[in-house]
Amino acid sequence: MKGKIMPIYKNKVQWRGEHRGYTWCQNHTEMEFSAPPDLYGLPNAMTPEDAFMMAANTCYHMMVIWAIERFKIDLVSFECEAVGEVEEFMDRTSWFKKVTLLPKIVVKNKPKEVVARALNMALKYSTICQSFKSEIEIQPTIITQ
Repeated sequence: MKGKIMPIYKNKVQWRGEHRGYTWCQNHTEMEFSAPPDLYGLPNAMTPEDAFMMAANTCYHMMVIWAIERFKIDLVSFECEAVGEVEEFMDRTSWFKKVTLLPKIVVKNKPKEVVARALNMALKYSTICQSFKSEIEIQPTIITQ
């Protein structure tokens, strides 16, 4: 069975000399980017590796908010750190072998088991995380008040 046809997302990049580029997103966000400094890039610039981790974390964040609303959980605070483990091969190619999401969530009047189910549901519905070939792991800290 085929799925519902979803929107198409576009991005444009342009080389700006050396190991620098500029990117435009369809939502009108634009910014300079670079290779990481240890790969001849610029410091303090967005890198593809940063964007990969940000994509995973921000999509998961939005799906957590959706799941919290669906489960009628009274959210006090939410933050999440994402950690990516890169594996390099003999031929110097590499990939993100694992992405660990470390959500810290504070809620009112809900059992931790319900909150954990919401966090897992958020991962299931995260388009970006579900598109990765990387292993995705959630290590939550759940605080109930």
